[in-house]
Amino acid sequence: MRIATFNVNGIRAAQRRGFEEWLGEREPDVVALQEVRARAAAIPPGVFGRYHLAYDEGEFAGRNGVAILTRRPPVAVRTWSGTALVQAPGETHIERVELDPEPLARGLGEFANHGRYIEVDLAESPITVVSMYLPKGGLPAHLQKPGRMREAPDGGARYDRKMRFLSAFARQLTRSRRTARARGRELLLMGDLNIAHTRYDVRNWRRSNQAEGYLPEEREWFDSIVSPRTLVDVVRRHHPEVDGPYSWWSWLGQSFVNDVGWRIDYHLATPQLARAAVTAGTDRDPAADRRMSDHAPVVVDYDF
Repeated sequence: MRIATFNVNGIRAAQRRGFEEWLGEREPDVVALQEVRARAAAIPPGVFGRYHLAYDEGEFAGRNGVAILTRRPPVAVRTWSGTALVQAPGETHIERVELDPEPLARGLGEFANHGRYIEVDLAESPITVVSMYLPKGGLPAHLQKPGRMREAPDGGARYDRKMRFLSAFARQLTRSRRTARARGRELLLMGDLNIAHTRYDVRNWRRSNQAEGYLPEEREWFDSIVSPRTLVDVVRRHHPEVDGPYSWWSWLGQSFVNDVGWRIDYHLATPQLARAAVTAGTDRDPAADRRMSDHAPVVVDYDF
C-alpha cells in the first residue's frame, strides 16, 4: 500500500505545476493533503482523478484546509469541526455532511474550525489515517528583534498560540491512538507538523536554534509524542542519522538547488504499521523550475 503526504501550498497552484501528473504516475493508494487553500466550490474539477475525497476546508478563505484521498470510500470520516466535504470520484456537490461528534481535548476548541485535522478509517486495511497541518508559530517575545524579522513583531502571540495548540494536541493524539487501538486499527499521523525534530532534519541546524520550527521547546514536544511503543517516525527509521531527506525548501534564493531544506512533513505510525514500511522517502522535484510546491511529497510503501 503506497501512502503519501503532501503540503500542496494551494491545490490550484499545484495543479498548474503538475499535481495531476504526479498523482497519476505515483499512483498512491492514500494521499494526505495540507494547505489545500480552496473553498469547496473552487477546487479544480477532476484534479483528484478517481479518488474519493474527504476535506475540511476550515473557516479561513485561502488558508489551511486538510484532505485525504482514498481509492475506496472510507469507512468513517472525522474532523474537529464535525463536518466535512465528502465526494466520490466525479461528484461536484459542495455540501458538507454532519459527522458523528468526536470529543476534543481541553484547549482544542479554539482551533476546531481552522481546517487543520481530518482522519478517516480505511476500508481496505485496519488503519486510521490522519492529515494534519500544525500551526507555523513564531518566536517568543524575548527573541523578537525588530529589523531582523520578515514579519512584524507580535509580542510572541503566534508562538503562544502554537504552544497552546501543541499542549492540547498531545492530549488529543494520545486519545486518538488509544481509540484506534480499541477499534482494532493502527494509527498513521501524516502531515506538515512545522517542526524539524532533530539536527538531521534541518540543514543549518546550528543557526536555527532560535528559529521557529526548531526551538528547543518545540523539539522537546516532538520527543514527547514519539517512542518505540507509541508513534514511530517512519522516514527517519529508514534513514537513520543522515541529513534529510528534506521535504521543504524556501522559494527564496538557491535553497532548493543547494538542498538547504527542512524535514517537517512526517509519517508517524504506530509500531506495528511502522515495521511494515518497506520504502520511505521524498519525491523531490527534478529542478527548481519544476516544483509543484515549496514542499515535496513524502511517500512510504507499506506491506501491511
